[in-house]
Amino acid sequence: MARYHLYQRDDCHLCDQALALLAQVRFAEPRSVFIDGDAGLEARYGARVPVLRDTLTGREVDWPFDAAQLRALAAGEPGEQAAGAAPA
Repeated sequence: MARYHLYQRDDCHLCDQALALLAQVRFAEPRSVFIDGDAGLEARYGARVPVLRDTLTGREVDWPFDAAQLRALAAGEPGEQAAGAAPA
């Protein structure tokens, strides 16, 4: 199971940008989770996608995130939980 999940939508240019940044900084490849058609995921992530979630800590970062935020997430450094996000 992938440690990171990227919550996204089909045909989402911001999601494409997030994936490009993840590749650029050589971040661990996340599992893509498409929220389209899932009422629970739509309610939680609908207005926030793309969202990168660390499945071990429950920490989430909303787009736009940057390389420094990704390094902090990977290092397990404390950070603010995104508004409306529930811990794992």
